Amino acid sequence: MLHKRNPQLNSHGELVHLLSIEGLPQSVIHHILDTAGSFLSVNDRDVKKVPLLRGKSVFNLFFENSTRTRTTFEIAAKRLSADVINLDIARSSTAKGETLLDTIANLSAMHADMFVVRHSESGAPYLIAQHCAPHVHVVNAGDGRHAHPTQGLLDMYTIRHFKKDFRNLTVAIVGDIVHSRVARSDIHALTTLGVPEIRAVGPKTLVPGDLREMGVRVCHDMAEGIRGADVIIMLRLQNERMNGAMLPSAGEFFKNFGLTPEKLQLAKPDAIVMHPGPINRGVEIASDVADGKQSVILPQVTFGIAVRMAVMSIIAGNDAK
Repeated sequence: MLHKRNPQLNSHGELVHLLSIEGLPQSVIHHILDTAGSFLSVNDRDVKKVPLLRGKSVFNLFFENSTRTRTTFEIAAKRLSADVINLDIARSSTAKGETLLDTIANLSAMHADMFVVRHSESGAPYLIAQHCAPHVHVVNAGDGRHAHPTQGLLDMYTIRHFKKDFRNLTVAIVGDIVHSRVARSDIHALTTLGVPEIRAVGPKTLVPGDLREMGVRVCHDMAEGIRGADVIIMLRLQNERMNGAMLPSAGEFFKNFGLTPEKLQLAKPDAIVMHPGPINRGVEIASDVADGKQSVILPQVTFGIAVRMAVMSIIAGNDAK
């Protein structure tokens, strides 16, 4: 039974929550990307709204700080004509000791239709999805080190937009992979979409050893990792998640694994450079590259609105059963 193996899907194989890219069928991913494409034109209209979520209430529950993700989810929901409630977690009852599930129960009693959740604990969105009312949909906006599915999907949309076909690409993911929920979501998506060569590039302390079991080529040398790549995805050094001296210094990291114009020449001439943000200029990427002609970092943000509109409109239209 498909829906018992994957809590994101109903008995018809339709998406009712978005918790992780892991386990999603290729057809579901393509459906999201195709739907996102249809929403891109909304950005160019004088009135940037469609009525697909009119009368629905979307609660943004961000237990961790966020700029791009929170803002683009809010824009996406409003462009779908939803009522959007941004919960200020620091001033909510969770600061007084209320449990996560009690918070969800009380918000559900306020007739919530969708929760967009970012949480420091891996699995928190799954827990919410298991305990919320059947009509309520949950979107994972990043949980711990586990997953960031909408970032993964917008990354796939960006790659498809600029490279068209996934089946002959070499994609290098560079930097702090061990702490990156984005890297995990990207790897699951790239694998499902048939990318033949996925490389994880970084120092031994920041690249998990189990990636080889997923068919990922692990490289501890930057030149080896990005040589001949079609796509380079740079990752932020997540100092807030690191315990102990995992790196000698930010300067040494930039010297060995920072993307500079000179290193970028090792990739294919038409390679694109991506980054989920926020960018640490001079640590993982040089400003000349971040602002250069091969960078698609700002289009990623624009595509993110359309992808999040697609996710919310699709799951809101599917019954939980």
